[in-house]
Amino acid sequence: MSARVQTAPFDLAAEMDGFGAGAGAIVTFTGVVRDDTGQMAALEIEHYPGMTERALQDYGDAAAQRFELADWRIIHRHGRVRVGETIMMVATAARHRHAAFQSADYLMDWLKSRAPFWKREIGQDGSANWVDAKASDEDALDRW
Repeated sequence: MSARVQTAPFDLAAEMDGFGAGAGAIVTFTGVVRDDTGQMAALEIEHYPGMTERALQDYGDAAAQRFELADWRIIHRHGRVRVGETIMMVATAARHRHAAFQSADYLMDWLKSRAPFWKREIGQDGSANWVDAKASDEDALDRW
C-alpha cells in the first residue's frame, strides 16, 4: 500500500507485478495527458514535496479502511508531462470486484478534486495557462 510522486514515467506491468496477491479482484486506472483543444503540448504539474505524498498516503489508507482493501497504489507524475504520456495510476485490490471498482473510483474522484497538485497547460506556442477545477469533479466527489 503506497503512494508515490515522481517525474519519471512508470511501467504499469512492473508496478502490477505481485500487486494484490491473494485478492479476488484488482482494478487499475491509468491517466493519460489529453489535449481537448488541439493546441496543447504538455501539462506542467507542481506540488509540495512531502505534503503531497502524505495526502496521497492518507487518502489511500482511508480507502483501504472504507473498502477493506488488500492493497492499493497511487502514482502521480509531476514536472512536464507531454500529451499522450501517462500522468498517473491508481490500483486497488479487494476480496470482491465491487469494492475494488468502488475504491478505485473513490480515489480517482479525490485525486481530481482534492489532491494537492497544481497544473498548467503548456501550449504548442509556449503559452502557459493554469487549469481551473471543474465543477463536475467536485460533484463527483460529493457522492462519497
